Amino acid sequence: MTKDLLVYAENVIDYGIIGLLVLMSVVTLWLFIERMMFYSDVRVSDYDHRDLLEMDLTNNIGVISAIGSNAPYVGLLGTVLGIMFTFYSMGDAGAVDAKEIMLGLALALKATAMGLLVAMPAIVTYTMLLRKVEKILTVFDVAQDSKEN
Repeated sequence: MTKDLLVYAENVIDYGIIGLLVLMSVVTLWLFIERMMFYSDVRVSDYDHRDLLEMDLTNNIGVISAIGSNAPYVGLLGTVLGIMFTFYSMGDAGAVDAKEIMLGLALALKATAMGLLVAMPAIVTYTMLLRKVEKILTVFDVAQDSKEN
């Protein structure tokens, strides 16, 4: 029963939590590429109002921010589940085997590491996109000022 539970826990963490984190990283990469392509093609002269330009520029970057801030929590959930399964299997077996404990804890910590690996690039890409938005909005402001003069 203990071995079956550990295999089940490993599958839940590997396919559930790690799979969700991989999906989050793919979405982040996809949105980053989409935004950078949009920024390279945007023409500030097509916009009459700064707010409309800003709405178009910031479209979907909130999703990247949400992924960056929540990925560590998803990883932490995997860690908590892994530790729970490890302790349950220890209690079910009635004996303490250091090797099984260490394997279970290593499995659990893998999810936290993955959560951090997803979060860090997401926050970096979010920051890069915000800086690009600021630059484009500054170009718009300069163009508007030169029209008025």
